[in-house]
Amino acid sequence: MVSETSQTNRLVNGVSCKEESEIASSNGSSGGSDSYDTRSGEDVLKMYADVDGDTMSVDNVVSRKKRQREATFQDMYNNQGLFDDDDDEDDSDWAPVQRRLEIVKWFCTNCTMVNLGDGSHCNNCGEHNNSGILEHGFFASPISEDSDLTRIETKVKKKRNQGAQSSPSCSSAHTVVGFDEKMLLHSEVEMKSHPHPERPDRLRAIAASLATAGIYPGRCHPISAREITQQELQMVHSLEHIQDVEFTSHIFSSYFTPDTYANEHSAHAARLAAGLCADLASAIFSGRAKNGFALVRPPGHHAGVRQAMGFCLHNNAAVAALAAQVAGAKKVLIVDWDVHHGNGTQEIFEQNKSVLYVSLHRHEGGKFYPGTGAADEVGTNGAEGYCANVPWSCGGVGDNDYIFAFQHIVLPIAAEFAPDFTIISAGFDAARGDPLGRCDVTPAGYAKMTDMLYTICSGKLLVILEGGYNLRSISSSATAVIKVLLGERTANELENVIPSKAGLQTVLEVLKIQMNFWPSLGSIYKKLQSQWGPTGSQNNKEQIKKKRRIDAPLWWKWGRKSLLYHFLGRHHHHKGH
Repeated sequence: MVSETSQTNRLVNGVSCKEESEIASSNGSSGGSDSYDTRSGEDVLKMYADVDGDTMSVDNVVSRKKRQREATFQDMYNNQGLFDDDDDEDDSDWAPVQRRLEIVKWFCTNCTMVNLGDGSHCNNCGEHNNSGILEHGFFASPISEDSDLTRIETKVKKKRNQGAQSSPSCSSAHTVVGFDEKMLLHSEVEMKSHPHPERPDRLRAIAASLATAGIYPGRCHPISAREITQQELQMVHSLEHIQDVEFTSHIFSSYFTPDTYANEHSAHAARLAAGLCADLASAIFSGRAKNGFALVRPPGHHAGVRQAMGFCLHNNAAVAALAAQVAGAKKVLIVDWDVHHGNGTQEIFEQNKSVLYVSLHRHEGGKFYPGTGAADEVGTNGAEGYCANVPWSCGGVGDNDYIFAFQHIVLPIAAEFAPDFTIISAGFDAARGDPLGRCDVTPAGYAKMTDMLYTICSGKLLVILEGGYNLRSISSSATAVIKVLLGERTANELENVIPSKAGLQTVLEVLKIQMNFWPSLGSIYKKLQSQWGPTGSQNNKEQIKKKRRIDAPLWWKWGRKSLLYHFLGRHHHHKGH
């Protein structure tokens, strides 16, 4: 057994704001958090306001360097650019008004963004500060608190009654949902300068959406929660890590990293989440359930063999994969579409040829958290090729890029691997509107990806919740995915997709590496090269014609050089033809 003293030393317990900033900055990241864009009204905050207080004094402006030293990780992801050099202005001729101004500050329930003033809508996502999203999920109006929900509630009651009458007991034809309210007790004890993005409201919003739609309770069957045993966890994590997580149950508030918190209920919540995932995997593979969705937290894909990080304590997907193998699965496919790379899952299985791990994530040359997941990370010690990373080089990646990668990388590799069971590490932080991911995947995109994976393994599919921090995005996306599990087909508008240039370059990079391990990718790589060309353009001739014409910004066209522009434009237009 590990002593309490050594366990306490391993936990970052009671870290000050200054210490957290130094830890985060020395690591080169905000610990699992990307930076928000600031919106209208934030200029006041940038120059005069004290972020941690509700009032400000214009004659007592805090220096930028001091604010940098004292910034917490919440400040870093909430206020990117708050201390940028570009914001420094010469205010030497500014005459301060000798009076104190009251600053009204409130945090958006939907995206946690800070808002200044007494406005009723979030400057970042437009959500009303009393929208009712926690009561009705994404069905609640984002615009007004006075939306007519009476009609919706009446409709929901009818659906619930119909579902209660027709809902069978757990059977092979039923979709199962794993959820337990005790997981809501896992929360950050003391809110710092900003609400923590991984908060209990994430589950509440999804559960509210499913209830409002009459899906759960109703069309889906619940599964009883149980705590994972230490013996089961030791198949994934070291004993030291398991004891460290368990030790937090004796501490009111503790931190594994500056952004990975725990309270006295966190260890219990983590064991429940892992236990639900294990039981869902076993039930689905054995045929006692058709498929399932694990509505669990804390998330897990950053938790490695020996460490908790990135909001994650135990690796739920890894636990589920091994539970499926205990139930008889020979080969398990894990597809991770969380916007952050699942470094913990990769570490656990990087030497295992019976588990294929495929991850699609923002990478940006290692600058995006957690910095791992490059295309050349393919597995080790004889398991090369059983790890496939699709590392996006920028933000803003949307449906077309994801579907294109599924068509040309994920599905071909999965077909060659021929798994018996499929797990989706379903983080919804690549969704449109997410404050951390800043990508553009829609609920229809997530539904389409689920539908594409559904054909593998005869539908033996388990979806496990990972990240996702915009309540409206996460609840609408999760609902769309569960509808696919229930048998609803997706629309065909995402069939013939055209990727972005950056997305195409990433896919070609991955294919060039992975075709050394999966022969079927060789012909796909050659076909894409011949179709799109080395520049990533499908219609090279048309692009060449366009390049021959001089284009210029409007301010130049309409300025004093407009005559020169029109002359050159006509000249090159004539030469181009």
